[in-house]
Amino acid sequence: MSDERSLQDATLSANRPYRVAVIPARGGSQRIPRKNIRLLDGKPLIAYSIETALKSGLFDRIVVSTDDEEIANVARQFGAETPFLRPADLADHMTGTTPVMQHALRFLIAEGQTPDQACLIYATCPMLTSEDIQRGLVQLDENTAFCFSATTFAFPIQRALHIQHNGELAPMFPEHIRKRSQDLVEAIHDAGQFYWASTKDWFNEEIFGPKSKPLLLPRHRIQDLDTEEDWLRLTQIMRLQQASDFTN
Repeated sequence: MSDERSLQDATLSANRPYRVAVIPARGGSQRIPRKNIRLLDGKPLIAYSIETALKSGLFDRIVVSTDDEEIANVARQFGAETPFLRPADLADHMTGTTPVMQHALRFLIAEGQTPDQACLIYATCPMLTSEDIQRGLVQLDENTAFCFSATTFAFPIQRALHIQHNGELAPMFPEHIRKRSQDLVEAIHDAGQFYWASTKDWFNEEIFGPKSKPLLLPRHRIQDLDTEEDWLRLTQIMRLQQASDFTN
């Protein structure tokens, strides 16, 4: 038995909460067609999230929520379960994260296995690490409903500009536009990688509510994947990281 499997077996002991990971991956991605199973460095994008969840050793089940048979087949090849196909009304580009997660949890509950804790992991975060997921779980306590990945803005948002309806340029926050960057409060944003909570809190609390706690990740490991330019930037970042790992 490999060291990785031994670690996973040790982590999945009988005396700990029952945990699941849910990876949403709909088939109708619009701006990058078939994004979730597009090959990235020779491997389907979703495979990175599945493998990271497996490596964390935290989960009794890793479930992919998809409406697409091809994505389901790929997910199973890399070690995830696809016990249901997501209904069409939860698979359009307007559907939010919470309804998708609640649908998956209701299915598992109906099977007779109610998770104590559940982590939603996006299929589009190949730079997420198993250690990130482990650190996120540690943040959950009686005062924390959600732990989610976050990162800092690269530039002070208080000094943002916008173009008005008349075409003129204006500051979004005039009261801050002349302030020095170091005098402004640093802002953070959702990194779009994972969200930890108990099953109860997935139904009763808001992801970005007062009982939520961000786990800050470095900006160089965060990349949106909405356009071909985003995809190109991601491939370049990953190649640089691989080259650095090889030389070190």
